Amino acid sequence: MNPTNPKSIQEALNERREARALRRLVPVAGGIDLCSNDYLGISRKLASIHLSPLSEHGVMGATGSRLVSGTTQAHEDLESFLAEFHGATSALLFGSGYEANVGLLSSVGSRLDTIIYDELVHASMRDGIRLSAARSYSFRHNDLEDLRRKIAQARGDVFVAVESLYSMDGDIAPLEGLCLLCEEVGAYLIVDEAHATGVYGTRGEGLVQREGLGARVFARVHTFGKAVGYRGAIVVGSEMLRDYLINFARPFVYSTAPDLLTLRYIDHAYRLMADAHEERACLRRLIERARTLRAEFPSLSFLDSDSPIQGVVLPSNELVLAAEAALQGTGYFAKAIRSPTVPPGSERIRLCLHAFNSEDEVRGCIALIADALPKEVVHG
Repeated sequence: MNPTNPKSIQEALNERREARALRRLVPVAGGIDLCSNDYLGISRKLASIHLSPLSEHGVMGATGSRLVSGTTQAHEDLESFLAEFHGATSALLFGSGYEANVGLLSSVGSRLDTIIYDELVHASMRDGIRLSAARSYSFRHNDLEDLRRKIAQARGDVFVAVESLYSMDGDIAPLEGLCLLCEEVGAYLIVDEAHATGVYGTRGEGLVQREGLGARVFARVHTFGKAVGYRGAIVVGSEMLRDYLINFARPFVYSTAPDLLTLRYIDHAYRLMADAHEERACLRRLIERARTLRAEFPSLSFLDSDSPIQGVVLPSNELVLAAEAALQGTGYFAKAIRSPTVPPGSERIRLCLHAFNSEDEVRGCIALIADALPKEVVHG
């Protein structure tokens, strides 16, 4: 027996290799960025500034969890600012969007309650739901009638979990319809705004606020690791929700508090995001141009997306890996999204558009994808 290589781990890795689905870390250095979530280019602006920590609070690093020694007035002030920004009564900081989703969804609902979630929600939401004591069901993607049928099977308090903008297909949830249905049946709507924060709304507040639905949503998750350009996340909602999460959300209770320098960068990033009006306009124009470019490549199958998340569907792991390699070989960074991350047959090169990309860069990327495909694929 090899004491460092358990058989079960070896077998799992071998299965991934055989399926051409083994994930690896690949450093990104230079080139044309069509893969990051930095939609407005804010992370580039943050890289050019230097902020000092809030020295008046007497500490620089982290000293413990928020419930022990990690809460300062700076934490409270930032949460108040973010709550006001997102039109909510309160906000609670988490270390990442993953922590926020797991903390929220694992803690709401008892064994007498039910969580119903869109089948395409992010893995972080699914993991939180798995940890919850509540019963759970999925409903067909963006299908309000299927959701209604699933709610009819539910018991206790019913929580409905969706994303406002879906990260793999780039499509938008029917938020008004979801609010109406939840109000009709007395369910509580949870919306992950990760990919919408910064991109939608007058100041980047997200899709829920853009549609004027903030007061009708039980909880929203706003992630900083996308268009905000930094790290961390908040859950916004009522004061009662904040109190509940402080007491029952284990990733919050048992995690070290964000340090004071992190708070400075989050605050600065949000102010840059709020003022990024021209960047949002540039991004909107590029999305529109990217959609018109499809006519130049009739042999390719594109995602039906009106968001910064675009994509070319290449139905196998082998095809998307070959296209990704061809792109990287010419200085383009666009990621192959393979099964099992997406269902087999829907593998794709995901193109994340940014305010700093040009139409020529997008066209060149799509042309390289077309050139990289075997002729029998291109011509059917």
